[in-house]
Amino acid sequence: MKLLTLNTHSLIEPAYEAKRDAFVEFIRKEQPDVFALQEVNQTAAAPLLADVPAGYYPCPGNMVLLKADNHAAAVARMLEEAGCAYHWSWLPAKIGYDRYDEGMAVFSRAPITAAENLLLSQINDYNNWKTRRALGICAGDVWYYAVHLGWWKDEEEPFADQWNILAAAAGAKPLAFLLGDFNSEADVRGEGYDLILRSGWQDTYRLARQRDDGYTVVQAIDGWRDAPDAAAQKRIDQIWCSEALPVRSSRVVFNGKQEPWVSDHAGILIEI
Repeated sequence: MKLLTLNTHSLIEPAYEAKRDAFVEFIRKEQPDVFALQEVNQTAAAPLLADVPAGYYPCPGNMVLLKADNHAAAVARMLEEAGCAYHWSWLPAKIGYDRYDEGMAVFSRAPITAAENLLLSQINDYNNWKTRRALGICAGDVWYYAVHLGWWKDEEEPFADQWNILAAAAGAKPLAFLLGDFNSEADVRGEGYDLILRSGWQDTYRLARQRDDGYTVVQAIDGWRDAPDAAAQKRIDQIWCSEALPVRSSRVVFNGKQEPWVSDHAGILIEI
């Protein structure tokens, strides 16, 4: 089984359409069983999407309609046209960059049988950029959550509080994976990464028999520009599992080596 996560920075990236095309071609070739995306945007003021691609599973409680430039819908349609159709769901959490419905998406080759809309932040204001949600989908009796958490030292919306909500919900499932941008550096001790480990979750990177350096951010990005180590390489995009499964490999993708950069983050591809 292959799983992938990527913070897409969609619609915002320079040469966005070319980068989207490169991403879709990679998915067509690798055909991961599940992939989770963050910063999956659509322009809030755009017209409604006239024809929703096949396989869409609406997330409960999502009152935001799909718009014509929705990134997840574009990816779903391109994959369908390439003969590689997926089941998929999308959940916006907030207004991003003052113009986008910003959220998460999960794509699965197996049918989606349930979805979960999980509020992680104490703030529940769609116009507040600190509002955080997780999108969970069930496929084949396994739950997969697309995750984009806040920061450890945020006094208003601390990482620990958001993690406790996520861990309680996902940990109640028989088997769950958490895929996403955790905004918590794996090389920093005593903060979010260590909290997840202490909670009993398994970092698939550490379980992998074959792995690279794991770094998905190698430059200053939004949300980290004021940090003392803003330009340092970071392993903040991760895939966690509720059980210690045998992981064959963990590889950074879209980092300019085997694949081009398609976002301000690289992605992670694991094989179990």
